[in-house]
Amino acid sequence: MTNVLFVCLGNICRSPMAEVMFRQMVKDVHLENQITVASAAISTEEQGNPPHPGAIAELAKHGLSVGNKVSTPITKDDFDQADYIIAMDNQNIFYLNQMAPIADRKKIFLCYNIIPEKQGEEIPDPWFDHKFGRTYRQLSETLPKWLDKIKR
Repeated sequence: MTNVLFVCLGNICRSPMAEVMFRQMVKDVHLENQITVASAAISTEEQGNPPHPGAIAELAKHGLSVGNKVSTPITKDDFDQADYIIAMDNQNIFYLNQMAPIADRKKIFLCYNIIPEKQGEEIPDPWFDHKFGRTYRQLSETLPKWLDKIKR
């Protein structure tokens, strides 16, 4: 079983969108018995809160639902269990590297680094500018490439 964890600041915008989208991609290729998908926050600020209404609405436009997802902070167990920890921006990467046991740092990746010509690019937080469509498009660009890498 391969465990994939998407991480952003509050786990109410980007990472739950990535979780829902990636889970659907995994289901579409019938790998749900081989790949698990979850998401978590760097911060505890939004702990227990549902995803942002903008994230919910954008996913709904594409026939996707967050279900009963609530913000959950990353834990030590997450570092132990995840095979891939995929972060949305460099601030997430910084904090994940501060929090992770040294042996688990090799599991941490910036989402856009899967595309060689876009290495270092970030997926901006739509909480600030409400551009959830942009987030969906960026995730639609990167997530299929992550699935290709993971299913090999």
